Formats: sequence, C-alpha cells, structure tokens
Amino acid sequence: MMGRQDRDQGQLFYEFSLDEMIPTDHLLRRINVFATTVLADLNYQLKAFYSDWPPSVDPELMIQMLLVGYFYGIRHERRLCQEVALHLAYRWFRKLDLDDKVPHHSTFSANRLGRFRESEILRHIFERVVATCMVAGLVKGEGFAVDASVMEANASRYHGKAPDQLDWTDAQRQKRAVAEYLAGLEAETQDHEGNNNRGGGSDGKPTAAPDRKQPKVISPSDPSSAWTAKANKRVQFGYGLNYLIDVEHAVIVDVEPTPARTFDEVASTNRAHRTTV
Repeated sequence: MMGRQDRDQGQLFYEFSLDEMIPTDHLLRRINVFATTVLADLNYQLKAFYSDWPPSVDPELMIQMLLVGYFYGIRHERRLCQEVALHLAYRWFRKLDLDDKVPHHSTFSANRLGRFRESEILRHIFERVVATCMVAGLVKGEGFAVDASVMEANASRYHGKAPDQLDWTDAQRQKRAVAEYLAGLEAETQDHEGNNNRGGGSDGKPTAAPDRKQPKVISPSDPSSAWTAKANKRVQFGYGLNYLIDVEHAVIVDVEPTPARTFDEVASTNRAHRTTV
C-alpha cells in the first residue's frame, strides 16, 4: 500500500535545537573556530564609525554572512540573504535563531562603500587571518610566488571612449568611481611636480614621469579599470587581482588590486618583492 502524508504543518510548538541539526564534520563548524578568533575585535575596530543611536545591524553578522557567500560561491547579496534565511547551517554559523530576521541586502553595499571602506576593516580581517595561519604553521615565509587574476569590471565593453573624447560632466563627476579616478590623477600629477621641484627623489636625482602608454580606451563609468583581453580573450574592462602566495600551503598572504595592465601588475609585483625581502 502506498503511504501518504495526510497531515498539515499545524503544530503550534516545536522542540528544536539548531545546534543538533548541524553535523559535527560540517565545513562551517570547522571554520567557526577560526572565524570567532579573527573577528574577536571587530566591534572595537569599528566603534568610531557608529553612532550611539539608533542601533544598527551588527557588523559581525554582516562579515560572517559575507564569509558564507565566499565559502559557497554566492556572489550576489540579494541571493545571499535569501540563502541565509533558508539554510539552517548558515543561520547556525551566524548565531541566528529560526525567527531572527536576516539583514536587507542593501545594508551590505551601503556598509561596504561606507564604514567598511573608511575603516579598512576588510584589510584588518585579512591580516588577522594571515596571522592565524602563521601561528598554525601554515605560513613559514620561506618561498613566495606572485600571481595575477583578471576580474571583469562593472562597465560595458561597448561604451568605451578614447581619452581625448572624454569630457566629464558634472553628473559624472559626482559618481564615486569617476571622482576617485580624477582625484588620483590630480594627486599623481602634484606628486610628480613636487618631486621635480625638490630636485627628485631621495637620491637627489630628477624623477621622471612613469614610462607608461596612454590608454587607448577608457570607460566613462569606471575609468580606473583597464581595457584588456587577458581574462578570456574577450576584450573587456577589468582589474588585476595580484596575489602574494606562500607556496608551501598556497596561502595568500597579501593582495593588491590594480588596473589589468602589465605596467601596474609589474609595479605591484615589485612592491610585493620589497615587502618580503
């Protein structure tokens, strides 16, 4: 006789332990020990960037949710919030009860461009992870390698313009990516002029401008990105993620993003080399 479930979900009270539902060998149980150590001083580090009132979303909750997204390849924050709301292990990792609400997805982008960026808290967490790996003997500093990966920028490959065709409007200058790009150009020009006026660098010799070619194409929406075909042989705007890796256990010990241009990637490699010598 074929069985059939003939009852609804009308039970009012349940005896339920979230901790008992998560297997002892689950990946998040193993990671939780290290995440607790690494994030121990998170609230202290961010205290200056929060007001006393009104209460805000716990930054540790947001960071741990971002870790879940990283571990399980969930790239979009809207989907990440949906998955944490539905998945028992994700709730357990973040210490959310079944009836606790998950933050709205817009909270992540607002904090990433605000408090997290201004405080450099993500760099602080990264360095704490590296320090934890050193204590565990996973990083010995006896051999390093540098590798660069290309990440596609959030910029249309069809809307690029030649530098002499760009005429920044007031509306464009209000955008964060454009404002930071123009501020960087101005700072680089002033630094170069200052070095020449002072007679050059620390060795007293005149300092020439970097010998780099003018980009052929620039994105009006993300001008810091580079026009490249390195990632998948399809021309696009992108950034280079330059990793310094301890080779014995393949642990990333430093990372620096640059435009996906050979000149910038080589400069990043040289800086990494000076840091480790």
